[in-house]
Amino acid sequence: MFIDELSPIFKQLVQHPASFLGGFASGVLRLNLADDPVKSWLDKQRGVNSFSFPVTEAHNGKASGPQSISID
Repeated sequence: MFIDELSPIFKQLVQHPASFLGGFASGVLRLNLADDPVKSWLDKQRGVNSFSFPVTEAHNGKASGPQSISID
């Protein structure tokens, strides 16, 4: 019964040992993957630029301020 609950963890450890141990270490050390030192290192490993492009969204002709709604 206890082995059945832990079998998915062991499968991931056997299939991807480096990524599993990296995730385990970041969980133990409570590292946030969105923080700058970790995020910039991950981006460098993946080959992603660290700067972000401005995002423009279509508002369908509506203002970006508060909108009112009516509830019947």
